[in-house]
Amino acid sequence: MIGYWVFKIATAIVQAMLFGAILACAVIPPALGVGLVAKTAIDSYEKMPQNLRTPPPAQTSYLYAKDGKTLITAFYEEYRTDVKLPEIAPIMQKAIVASEDSRFYQHGGVDLKGVVRALVANRGSGQVTQGASTLTMQYVRNVLKTDPGLTDEERRLATVETTERKVQEMRYALALERKLSKHEILRRYLNIAYFGAGAYGIEAAAWTYFSKPAKKLTFAEAAMIAGLVQSPEVDNPIDGDQKITMERRSYVLDAMAKMKVITAAQARQAKSQPLNVRQGTQPPNKCVAVAPEHIDWGFFCDYFHQWWRSQPAFGASTALRDYSLKRGGYRIVSSLDPDVQASALRESLAVYPYGNARALPLAVVQPGTGRVLAMAVNRYYSLKPNPDNAPYPNTVNQFVAGDDNLAGYQAGSTFKMFTMLAALDSGLPLSTSFVAPSPLVTHWISGAASCGGHYCPPNANPGWMNGLRTMWDGFGRSVNTYWVWLEEKIGADKAVAMAKKVGIQFRSEADARIADEHPEDWGPFTLGVSQTTPLDLANAYATVAAEGMYCPPLPVLSITTPDGRKLPAGDPSCKRVVSEDVARAATDAARCPIGQQAFYGKCNGGTDDAISGIVGRPVAGKTGTSDGESTESFAGFTPQVAAAATAVNPDNPQDAVGGGVSSSVDQAVAKTMVDAMGGLPVVNFNPPSQAIAMGIT
Repeated sequence: MIGYWVFKIATAIVQAMLFGAILACAVIPPALGVGLVAKTAIDSYEKMPQNLRTPPPAQTSYLYAKDGKTLITAFYEEYRTDVKLPEIAPIMQKAIVASEDSRFYQHGGVDLKGVVRALVANRGSGQVTQGASTLTMQYVRNVLKTDPGLTDEERRLATVETTERKVQEMRYALALERKLSKHEILRRYLNIAYFGAGAYGIEAAAWTYFSKPAKKLTFAEAAMIAGLVQSPEVDNPIDGDQKITMERRSYVLDAMAKMKVITAAQARQAKSQPLNVRQGTQPPNKCVAVAPEHIDWGFFCDYFHQWWRSQPAFGASTALRDYSLKRGGYRIVSSLDPDVQASALRESLAVYPYGNARALPLAVVQPGTGRVLAMAVNRYYSLKPNPDNAPYPNTVNQFVAGDDNLAGYQAGSTFKMFTMLAALDSGLPLSTSFVAPSPLVTHWISGAASCGGHYCPPNANPGWMNGLRTMWDGFGRSVNTYWVWLEEKIGADKAVAMAKKVGIQFRSEADARIADEHPEDWGPFTLGVSQTTPLDLANAYATVAAEGMYCPPLPVLSITTPDGRKLPAGDPSCKRVVSEDVARAATDAARCPIGQQAFYGKCNGGTDDAISGIVGRPVAGKTGTSDGESTESFAGFTPQVAAAATAVNPDNPQDAVGGGVSSSVDQAVAKTMVDAMGGLPVVNFNPPSQAIAMGIT
């Protein structure tokens, strides 16, 4: 026993102090030898690169539908799943040791015998032809060449065959062996090594080549996989040469027999067998790889990715957040409800089928959480080329949620909701009355709808809309001049500010500029001239449904780390933006457009009375048609679900899509809401106070 420890100590001393001198004399000019001797002192564990001390998980992240079982897609740079050592077949552990480092359990990170053997070979060739790399040294190299904390040049140098790099590799290996157990080093190595065909780590390799977990590998299968690490792209049986694969397997089987891991007879018998590769399917990667039968889910997936990249919890920059998603090994259960999504897509296609230039993007949101249940449009989320060079039906444009390249569409009179909320919040009751003319001359200076240089919008149907109106029937009949008058009374800036509060974003540069710099001049704002998206609109109306609680749109139910920790980034982050009474009052008026009666009995006409009968429970909402009928929108809500859709030609804003499609758009939203509430109990709205309804205190 004493002799063993003397050998270990002597080996460590020789490794640490003499190797540099020997190597220097063997392969580099004598003048550099002394400097290298000094450099070979063993580094402390604490001075090593962070990734060597605490390696990041570097695992595939999986995104599931709401049921937690249906895979939407995965995100990874390297297909990898970390496993613990007991989850790797013992024969696989022995096979890699036999193949790559038969003295792994005897040396301290650097194999002195191997070094001497390499020195002889290298001195004979005049260059570094043998590296004497132990498993520990190979692990160091694998970590350094992928460490994001290093520069590109530092990562490149981690694999360059130079004396300096080999010495550094040895120093790190010696330091690791002083701190970590052999079992831990072996586990880390097997989880980071590349085995070809896109499989990083032993678990991914087992599934890729044999469609089974690493714990179930046989000795012949283990030998084949172990033989791949030296030249994984050339030697693997899927992308490379199977003859070479069998030669490498034979080499490993012989090494295993030599170590007495298997018998010589077993090695001979295994050599005579075919490879028996049962190629497994690697998980899809990113949103364009969503399964063909769920290709419409790609738009939700795209929004999820957009959301993830905006979350500081996953990194200080979008690049770091992407890095975290592709390497973090997260289990993400999304808010996508497959049944609601199927309903939304069916209703979108009922208005415009695939292949139509016009589109109906539709979003469904849960009030009180902001969770996005569905995002559908009559398009395929795909990068495939389109027929006749058309921009449809294949596209990855974010029609439902918008992005930096897509500001959205005008949503017409649905924006009257924000003026109503702002007026109620300013202290005006629902009963606020005004004799609405057509047109209405305002104080705003405008070149459009101009009367003597002043903005003067008309009513769409003066015979039905003009006259004494309150917020109830002004909203129900969608009386333009009532809402422009009310906006003028409270200040357009308050309507704009309210829209922001409840979730409307101004992605258009022109809209954002006026919203930030001169919102008080935005007279047409209440008529929906600002661009928005169905998701923003549905979520804004969900804020009203949640009685004034704004919840940012949230595409997830939970996010769990590989060690089972649930991250708070997956939880709703709601805040009150208007009082309960203001939201209840706005809801009361919003029952008028769709054929229901307000608590105070003041509804006397709506723009689509059929919606009430379709939904069959308490519901509120608002229709909206933009100038020139270039879009047609509807936003509806109950206490349990909110949804919105906009009919539009995304590639031709001059296309008057609104004509004749209004009721179809409304019904698409209403029917989707019905399906989204299937099985849920009927819940009524709460009445507003008499003070905010009638102005009576």
